[in-house]
Order: sequence, then C-alpha cells, then structure tokens
Amino acid sequence: MPYAPAACLLAVVFTLGSGLAFGDTGETFVVQQAQGAPTVSLGGTVVPYKEVTLAAQLPGRVTFIAGREGDTFEEGKLLVAIGDEELVAKRRALLAQMSSADAQLRNAGVQFNREVYSPQSRSAPGGMGLPNLFDQMFTRPVESFVGDRDRGTERSADIYASGIQIQEAQSAMMRLQAELQALDSKIRDARGIAPFGGVIVKKHVEVGDTMQPGQPLLNFADIEYLQVEVDVPARLRPGLREGEMVQAEIDPGNRRVPVRVAQIFPVADPQRHTVKIKFDLPQGVSEPGVYAKVLVPDLNAPARSSPVIPSSAVRYNGSLPGVYVLNESGEPQLRLIRVGEELSGGFVSVLSGLRAGERVLANPGPGVTSGWAKGGSQDR
Repeated sequence: MPYAPAACLLAVVFTLGSGLAFGDTGETFVVQQAQGAPTVSLGGTVVPYKEVTLAAQLPGRVTFIAGREGDTFEEGKLLVAIGDEELVAKRRALLAQMSSADAQLRNAGVQFNREVYSPQSRSAPGGMGLPNLFDQMFTRPVESFVGDRDRGTERSADIYASGIQIQEAQSAMMRLQAELQALDSKIRDARGIAPFGGVIVKKHVEVGDTMQPGQPLLNFADIEYLQVEVDVPARLRPGLREGEMVQAEIDPGNRRVPVRVAQIFPVADPQRHTVKIKFDLPQGVSEPGVYAKVLVPDLNAPARSSPVIPSSAVRYNGSLPGVYVLNESGEPQLRLIRVGEELSGGFVSVLSGLRAGERVLANPGPGVTSGWAKGGSQDR
C-alpha cells in the first residue's frame, strides 16, 4: 500500500516550544518528505456479497409474504407465494388420468400374457360341443393342408399386437408423467424460496397484488458479508491483483479500513473503459448502499514525494484545512493547505501549502493565534 512505510521514513523531531507572545504553542513538528507511489481515490458503493431478485414466473395474486424489510430468514424458507389453486386442480385431474393409464398398462400386460400362453388363434370360430370338436379335428387340418390359413403367422401377429398395446400404454404413462413434472415445476414457481440465509432488503408487492410473469416480488440479500463495488479505469487495472490488500474510506466519517481485492471482472466496459472490481470489507464496518472510496495505486504515474505532518496539526477554518507554521521569529502563522490521504501512525500527507523543513505546531491549542493577526486581523 502506498505510503505504508511512511512512518519509518519520517525523521520526527519534536521540540518543546518556549512561551511565545501569542500563547503556549506546545510541541512542534519538522515537516518531512515521505516517498511512495501515488494513489487514486475511486468512489464506489457497498453492496451485499449475494443478492437476488425474486420475480413472478406465472400470473396470479400474491397470497403470502413472509415478512418486511430487515427480517432474517434461513435457507429454504418460504418468502413469497402466488395463488396456485388452478394449478393444483389441474394436478388432481392429471393424477386421475395417470391412474387410468396405469390400469390400461396393466390390462395390456395381462392380454399379452394370455396371448402367449393361450393364443386366440387356437380358439374355435364359434359353436360349442360337437361343432367345435369337428372344427378342431377336420376343418383346421384341412385348411392347413390346402394352405388357406397359417396358424403360426396368426399367433405371431396376435402377440405383436398385444406388445404394441403395452408400448402404447407405456407411452401414455410417460407422457402423463412429463406433464405432471411440468405442472409441478409451475407450482414450484408459484413460491419464492430463500436460496441462502439472508434478509429481505426490499419489497415490491403486498398481499393481494395481481402479478404478471417477470414482475419483481422482493429483493433478498446476504448482508453478513459486504463488498465495495468500484468501476476502476482500465489504466489502473494493472495495479490490482486478486487477494491484494488496499485501503478504503467508508462513510460516515471516512473511516479508513483495509479491503481485499475479491473479484476482477474479465471484460472492460466498452463505453466507459472501466473494469468492475469488487473488494471484500471486514464484517460490521458498514451497511449496503453506503458510499465508499478505495485508494488504488497508480503504477503508471511517476513516484513523487509529499510532505507529511501529524493529523493533529490540521485545524479547520470553516471547511478549509490549515496548519500553524512557525516563522523565523518562532511565531505561529496560519497557512491554508490541501490535505492528501491519511497514513498509518496518525499522519497525513499534504498535497500543497507546505514544504519539507518547515516547523508546524503538532497540536495547537484553542488559544493559539497567528502572528500576523496581532494587529487586529483575524485568522484565515
């Protein structure tokens, strides 16, 4: 991280100031230079690690919502439901058809077995008693002898027809099973189930609303783990690698926290020429939607040195930062500066307004005034 070793490079010199004409100045600090690569502050947004939008998959009326924004639910819990009475009725009718198809399948199997063990081709063409006996003893042998009938071919045809009936019954059963699976899928789409543990972050509907396919129902997110999503200019992309640690400033108060490069998207935006990068945040430091700034090193820029002073030396006159610089006579004079980034050890870099070697008050008290203000002028 740029400027991380700045505290080691500082030759910190504190001297106890003597009583000056403008009040007790306290400790002074000799401004030093800290070498390091410059960084660029890029704005981003804190986003949940995982977030989904549950949308309606079929038309209907919302019949159930599990809770409101902020309510927590475990994985697999029912979050929202759309009325499925018509689909349930169709399912019962389909089950009745499957029962009928199953009976037909079993009947086709029975008929096949009957044809195998008791062929219909052996049955008499009609009559009982002596006519049937006469047919078996004289008529059938004569027909086979003269070639009018082939009993083996007839039996094979009857067995094949029985097998076809079994196949047709099986096909009907498979078709009904496929229809049942499709119907169960629609019934499942009528309910929104939590895909992971999280909270409801936004509701788009209320119970009783009529929905059409595609309309959002609610947003559900895992906010236990958060990330900062930043669009990084393509020229800064080489300075970041997955797993690398950088610094971020989180609102409110621009708190400085370490973040880890979690994901670098493989394709840049062709319009804005930026690469989306996500940074993992420590737990409990922010909330989704908060503005954040990530300090990204700029490897393409030449290394530069910036003056470094303690953060306690900076005083704000309204919104303008300034420090009390000691002149040759040892009198403090207020000078406006441009503050850079915060560094480790309680120091801050100065972009303009100071140069190395100057002495500033390390922690000016409320009674300190500028030397040039003695004649009646007010501090700038």
